[in-house]
Amino acid sequence: MKISHTEIYRFSIPVEPFVIATGTMHFAQNVLIRIHTSTGITGTGECSAFPMIVGESQETCLVMARAFATILKGKDPLEIPDRMNELQDYAAHNNTIKSAFDMALFDIAAKAAGLPLYQYLGAVPRSIETDITIGIDTPEAMAATALHLKEQGCSIIKIKVGKDIHTDIERVRQIRHATGPDMRLRLDANQGWSFDDALFALGKLSAFDIEFCEQPMRTWYDDKLPELCANSAVKIMADESCYNHHDARRLINAGATDYLNIKFSKSGGILEAQKIHEIALQTGTKCMMGGMLETRIGMSACLHFALSCPNIIFFDLDTCLLGHKKNPVTGGVTYNSFVLTLPDTPGIGADADPEFLKDCESWII
Repeated sequence: MKISHTEIYRFSIPVEPFVIATGTMHFAQNVLIRIHTSTGITGTGECSAFPMIVGESQETCLVMARAFATILKGKDPLEIPDRMNELQDYAAHNNTIKSAFDMALFDIAAKAAGLPLYQYLGAVPRSIETDITIGIDTPEAMAATALHLKEQGCSIIKIKVGKDIHTDIERVRQIRHATGPDMRLRLDANQGWSFDDALFALGKLSAFDIEFCEQPMRTWYDDKLPELCANSAVKIMADESCYNHHDARRLINAGATDYLNIKFSKSGGILEAQKIHEIALQTGTKCMMGGMLETRIGMSACLHFALSCPNIIFFDLDTCLLGHKKNPVTGGVTYNSFVLTLPDTPGIGADADPEFLKDCESWII
């Protein structure tokens, strides 16, 4: 089996404005990759660019995708470590677009084996419930959203914070009051606080029974994470500070985090995510599976992978529920309220709607 050609699509999905500490997203700036093979098997992969976090935009992803497709042409898609090493040798970083190629290669491998991706990765099904994220707004508006989510059956809410700490505290206070004591609440500051603000805010917020706080500070304050972790009344989860398994090892050995958040857009895909999980598993560090603004294609791949990882116990797989104004996907993960189910079709089990792709800018390499 050889790679014959690759289709690359500008996969833009309009979304309701989504506000985090570092910016506002109006479109899911995604890229779709479809790798075709000499045997007729096609692998699909998707990535979602978040320039304010990973430094990659949709434009940079599209440029690098054309170069990567040229490198892989004529090669064996089943030799996934070799293929991903070739992309790494060509360009450091650019993990977001690399993750789309990684995903497509694993889709091909699972289809060639005749297995759903989770079975190909050695997993068995289990019940997975995702949280749902509330973007930054006024405390009153966020509390109203939280109450609406509770009425829909949501039991886990992730609250975006990281602006003014006093308003952040009020946001959480009002959400806890609106939802009552049984709702599981998580925080994500997206690097928005200083060390002093994080220490103060987390001390106050612990009164609201917070499960953990993701990435309280900018990554350039990673040297202060061990001190924050040791003194915080709320558990700390490293997100933007953990891109690869070397970051995971460094953070864990330094006592700089309680948990790790794994995202394909940071790791470069399943291959490196497996290494992060293995480091975490060896040290008993629990993990979360997260995402950017992927459609159900990317979320399906995330769930397949998460099912194969016993140390992933937190799930933030709500990206396609966060105000996508179009559904450009056929097949894939389904949401029964906030419980996720995968199809048993070979591979990822999701692909792009051909009608949606007709209007997307595209390239064939």
